[in-house]
Amino acid sequence: MVMKIALRYVQPFTVSALRAFLGAVSLFGVLVVLRRPLRPAALWPTALLGLLQTTGFVGLLTWALQNGSAAKTSVLTYTMPFWLLLMAWVVLGEKLKGFQWVAVGTALVGLVLVLTPWRMTGALSEFSAIGGGLFWAASSVYAKVLRKNNEVDLLSLTAWQMLFGSLPLLAIAAATWTGPPVWNGTFIAALVFNVIFGNAVAWVLWLYILDSFRAGTAGLAMLLTPVIGISAAWIQLGERPGLVEGLGMLAIVAALLLTGLWEFLSGRR
Repeated sequence: MVMKIALRYVQPFTVSALRAFLGAVSLFGVLVVLRRPLRPAALWPTALLGLLQTTGFVGLLTWALQNGSAAKTSVLTYTMPFWLLLMAWVVLGEKLKGFQWVAVGTALVGLVLVLTPWRMTGALSEFSAIGGGLFWAASSVYAKVLRKNNEVDLLSLTAWQMLFGSLPLLAIAAATWTGPPVWNGTFIAALVFNVIFGNAVAWVLWLYILDSFRAGTAGLAMLLTPVIGISAAWIQLGERPGLVEGLGMLAIVAALLLTGLWEFLSGRR
């Protein structure tokens, strides 16, 4: 939602680069204040994580928002838990149980309804949003592998991956540059929010969650985000989905909630 507002005043890759680079700078400042080591513990694995988590996810998410609605982008991006369940099954051996397959199938039906392939309107935005979710899921699985094979500080890891991931975004922003952002109060507030909370704080917390739980379970921490995104876009931006699109969004959200309910009930057994 806040990114959608920021995009009224700036090009998509410019704001992606700014939020990632300035987010990294802010975390390096925290490392200095806390007197943590600045040198990355695993240079190349951290760089690869940055390409997946920051370049791929943030870049595609912002591009999707530029060309599509905030509500639809939120729902399609937050199909991430389903991709994460599948990737964690293949890579980490976290097996899916019967009910989880039902949720994944329901989500796929919802995806078809949202994408409406028989119309193929807004396909660039929709596939960008799904691509962002895929990159996010892939980065989450890779972060588990990285943490398993290397002793790294989570704060340092977040700062370095964000810095590495911001470099391609800065290059793309420079290549597509057509003019500076409109530096008004609304844009500055939106940028600060995204730099501090949307990037720096959010990625530290996400990597901490990944470090503490199974990858598939961690993905469920994002369950309420698309619900909030749809509601906020409807109230603030007036983005009211059509009937078929709305049914697809509801199917995806229902699948997410079903997955979360199954995880909760399994945890109580």
